[in-house]
Amino acid sequence: MLRRAAAALNQRRHYRALVKRSAKELAALEEFESWDTPSPPKGDAHALLRVRYSSLNYKDGLVLSGSKGVAKYPVVPGINLVGTVVQDAPFAPPKGSRVACVNGQLGQTHDGGYAEFARIPSSDLILLPESLDDFTAAAIGTAGFTAMQCILHLERYGGLDAPSTVLVTGASGGVGSLAVQLLASRGHVVIASSSRAESEEAYLMKLGAARVVGRLDPPTKPLDRVRFDYAVDCVGGAPLAHCLARCGPRGAVAACGNAASGDLVTTVFPFILRGVRLLGVDSVNPPLEERNAVWERLDRDLDRALLASTTTTVPLADVPRASEDILAGRVRGRVVVDLAA
Repeated sequence: MLRRAAAALNQRRHYRALVKRSAKELAALEEFESWDTPSPPKGDAHALLRVRYSSLNYKDGLVLSGSKGVAKYPVVPGINLVGTVVQDAPFAPPKGSRVACVNGQLGQTHDGGYAEFARIPSSDLILLPESLDDFTAAAIGTAGFTAMQCILHLERYGGLDAPSTVLVTGASGGVGSLAVQLLASRGHVVIASSSRAESEEAYLMKLGAARVVGRLDPPTKPLDRVRFDYAVDCVGGAPLAHCLARCGPRGAVAACGNAASGDLVTTVFPFILRGVRLLGVDSVNPPLEERNAVWERLDRDLDRALLASTTTTVPLADVPRASEDILAGRVRGRVVVDLAA
């Protein structure tokens, strides 16, 4: 495997990358000479990877649309990747290792996964379990990583145990759909909330949801009738405030997104009268111990067949079009980007 990877690097005269030159310019496929493979920033240990897969996430859509404050241009988007080390570096897995990167500033301030080769900081690479193939790891991506982080936070810091009733907001999106799958597989009763509840009900029930509801409105009272024990909030804004007002005593809400809004209008009453805990989930810079724990649990708990059935694959050239769909809420489940297609 190592000889084949090295030979591929030496024989290729060029490689492709999707480049976003500025916030206003459209992303375009460009070709680079193989001897000009991305150079690492000075002073850091960066391994050279042959990228096999990336995936499409909401944040990738923001980068490709030129949303203010999301990325530093020019940049190769793609906030995660799965590939093989073809040139190692200090503290990186050795040549030939299959690795993933789903954290750091990949695809925002550092060139990301929408390229056939990438140089990645050694500290950001995770050696994939042997039982987890490259495609499945890419389908998990940042979304699955974040979903499992939320669950681990609820278990470790929120007291989650089975069987509990758990609400998931933004349930038809990447993080939400994987959270529904993973929670249901652990024996929890999952209430799935989606702004597309009517059209997505059958899909969410297939993932394991016990009930599907529409998008959550702002709470009408500081504390409202209890509807669930815990929540995974993927969208922020009013739905997050709703989660806090209706979460049960000594429950917890894991918050990981802001697709609805970055604002949170609430009161102290859920915290001081019901003991509700609000747990922030950081998928950008989690410690190495947490990253390893997340991948170990994903390898153990994930229903691979179910994930594959809810994953769409696109070639690199189709990413700009697909990114418009994800921002418009037209994407269901996961989208894997095949760098070999």
